[in-house]
Amino acid sequence: MSATRPAAVVVLAAGEGTRMKSATPKVLHEISGRSLVGHVVAASRELDPTHLVVVVGHAREQVTEHLAAIDADVRTAVQYEQNGTGHAVRMALEELGGPVAGTVVVVCGDTPLLTGKTLGALVATHEADGNAVTVLTAEVPDSTGYGRIVRDGATGAVTAIVEHKDATDAQRAIREINSGVFAFDGSLLSDALGKVRTDNSQGEEYLTDVLGILREAGHRVGAAVGADHRQILGINNRVQLAEARALLNARLLERAMLAGVTVVDPASTFVDVTVTFGQDALIHPGTQLLGNTHVAEGAEVGPNTRLKDTRVGPRARVDNTVADTAVIGESATVGPFAYLRPGTNLGPKAKAGTYVEMKNATIGEGTKVPHLSYVGDATIGDHTNIGAASVFVNYDGEHKHHTTIGSHCKTGSDNMFVAPITIGDGAYTAAGSVITKDVPPGALAVARGQQRNIEGWVARKRPGSAAATAAQSTADKDSGRP
Repeated sequence: MSATRPAAVVVLAAGEGTRMKSATPKVLHEISGRSLVGHVVAASRELDPTHLVVVVGHAREQVTEHLAAIDADVRTAVQYEQNGTGHAVRMALEELGGPVAGTVVVVCGDTPLLTGKTLGALVATHEADGNAVTVLTAEVPDSTGYGRIVRDGATGAVTAIVEHKDATDAQRAIREINSGVFAFDGSLLSDALGKVRTDNSQGEEYLTDVLGILREAGHRVGAAVGADHRQILGINNRVQLAEARALLNARLLERAMLAGVTVVDPASTFVDVTVTFGQDALIHPGTQLLGNTHVAEGAEVGPNTRLKDTRVGPRARVDNTVADTAVIGESATVGPFAYLRPGTNLGPKAKAGTYVEMKNATIGEGTKVPHLSYVGDATIGDHTNIGAASVFVNYDGEHKHHTTIGSHCKTGSDNMFVAPITIGDGAYTAAGSVITKDVPPGALAVARGQQRNIEGWVARKRPGSAAATAAQSTADKDSGRP
């Protein structure tokens, strides 16, 4: 993206974000499968910087723990007091040991729509123009709340960035705004930060004041205008969070559709940034694809389906289903109204049908669990059929136990398989059985009491009831009585 790697990227993520009205730090709120700061870190990594430093402050332990989980190489600098963006960058440079030779990029931790491509263009412009500082700007429909870009009327050069609270009426009419993203000459940045004053409405060290300081010192100050102003949208409340989620989701779906995925209704389909697709995948309305989910070529998912960390094989069909950390094999079918819990592995052409729940279960090729069943802690072989209303009784109140059913088995409806048991290849079980012992291969297991009919019970125990009247009417007809 640029002639050289940036020496450092500094991510500003120390603020509390009180307008979020949340116990969760602002930068840890999530959209499309990543935290706000996680999106910024991912975009920054595309620059391949020598150092990546995140400035933390509010709830720093929580934010630092999150950063370590998503990127082990991120360094953190602590801003103990919220004294402004200039002060935050000074803390980052101190963490790096002082002035940094090379380009230093500064980004905000609450701009999840910012892309690595845009950052790369900023760095390329900065280096090509030989600027001391280059600011990423954007023309926005409503500039309220943003720092305004003030330019020289004759040359168009950037002369200052004026924060909204400090701007005059004329300056507030300017629609070109500061994105909060900068590329600095690192060798000049530290000295300029030391000259930043706090005589403003907030009594803070504004990073934007560095532009004026460098310009007065005779250095070149430039700007790179972003192609899409929506990329620099910052998140300050839940309304903006939802708006950013919608924009990012639309971007992700557009990318998928252009790559050969059919999304029937993008307005009701939601995907995370880590979701991947094969060509000719078909996504029906009301579908959520989360985490590391992959939908392979020709697979069909939805409607009304939520998959998390789930792999859907080629030409599989998943309908009205919830799945978490499951594997759905090639040409398998799931649903409608199925629930695949972690550890479910459905083999090729297998079926988990209507109102079926599975957990920690391996289902062989062509095996069918068609309806109204629970399969937990089990291994089932190939081409076996599990009868309706079957339950794998895996929990004794303290421990989970495993059930193994072989290949080419036929189990009856309303079976209870009380683990641990093994049912051999080719075995059958009778409907209504409670299976508590192993079944040899090829055997028929029957585990139910013999039926006994007690004649006249209704007439004796429920005299005068509708059932007794109906029974008597039938008896009269059978006997020929009028």
